[in-house]
Amino acid sequence: MKDMSDIPALMQDIGRRAKAAAAELAFAPSEVKRQALEAAADALWRDRATVIAANAEDVKLAHEKDLTPAMIDRLTLDEARIEGICASLRAVAAQDDPVGAVTAEWEQPTGLRIRRVRTPLGVVGVIYESRPNVTADAGALCLKAGNAVILRGGSESFNSSDAIHACLVEGLRAAGLPEDAIQRVPTRDRAAVGEMLTMTDTIDVIVPRGGKGLVGLVQREARVPVFAHLEGIVHVYLDAEADPVKALDIVLNAKTRRTGICGAAECLLIHRDILDTVGQGVVRALLDAGVEVRGDETLQAIEGVTPAGAEDWGREYLDMVIAARVVDDIDAAIAHIRTYGSNHTDCIVTEDDAAADRFFERLDSAILMRNASTQFADGGEFGMGAEIGIATGKMHARGPVGAEQLTSFKYLVEGDGATRA
Repeated sequence: MKDMSDIPALMQDIGRRAKAAAAELAFAPSEVKRQALEAAADALWRDRATVIAANAEDVKLAHEKDLTPAMIDRLTLDEARIEGICASLRAVAAQDDPVGAVTAEWEQPTGLRIRRVRTPLGVVGVIYESRPNVTADAGALCLKAGNAVILRGGSESFNSSDAIHACLVEGLRAAGLPEDAIQRVPTRDRAAVGEMLTMTDTIDVIVPRGGKGLVGLVQREARVPVFAHLEGIVHVYLDAEADPVKALDIVLNAKTRRTGICGAAECLLIHRDILDTVGQGVVRALLDAGVEVRGDETLQAIEGVTPAGAEDWGREYLDMVIAARVVDDIDAAIAHIRTYGSNHTDCIVTEDDAAADRFFERLDSAILMRNASTQFADGGEFGMGAEIGIATGKMHARGPVGAEQLTSFKYLVEGDGATRA
């Protein structure tokens, strides 16, 4: 029985066992990893009633804590969502194994033959909040990439994550892989997070997935390298050449499909030339859908639009609220996004190729879209099976972090008795 009161000792033990498991996973055969993920999916579907019951406990506590409807939606599991998690596990299982893939090879005049090949990172620490599906996604992707993982989910999803984790461990056991390959921190004590951030001897990278407070804490205090997933301050810009039907469909989907995910639109920018046509139609449709539109002075002329304050620009609502403003041209839209965006996902709706090219060229968000809902900002929708998060930094991994992004590389150099002059 682990001593939950001695957090440093608990975390040191978890880290030590993860490092040992990572050494074994680094050369685990692709087929064995696939078997583990398939078996985990089978176990999760078989035990879905148990998972849903555990989730119901979490949702009950969330209501008692008065969490927002969007946060409760992120937390809630039903049979359809569990089916989706199982599908993600199987999709990751079916992917090509990134470990050992040759990304470049060449020969030198000295006779050296050099290959650059993908290799696991080692041990990944994932710190996340209320989305229990992250337990499965992170566990699957790290395993696929040959990494051991330490999962520290939020207190809101404690019971759900425990039930899902048990299915992942069953998959490891069925495939004969070390059960310590996917470990879950078994305490709500926040001191465990502080320990993870300084475990430089056993954790190779930290992936925070949650709100600004969590990510800011990790970035400030981590001594372990971090794949930062900051806020999703997502913009949709309706250009002068926006198609009216596409504009309406895209904005409504981007804002209202699921308001609590990081790809949800938070700010609408409208070219002045289409304010009285496409712009008005889209704003009224948002209002009719129950979205609170906080607009600039120009848009306040539309009945139902409330005034936007300075704090509404660059704000992640994760709710049925959107900021909106009129811009004079595409360069004004780009300037606004550069000022208030978070380098996550931004979209232009236009039929003008030159405008789309300018938008893509002059912005440097991790994901830039044209004529597509920002709700597609998701590793699963990118064909990665799942994602461990959307990295908004510029080092190594950027955008959806899938199995391939959870690898580094090494050089394999071969000669035939070569010596250096």
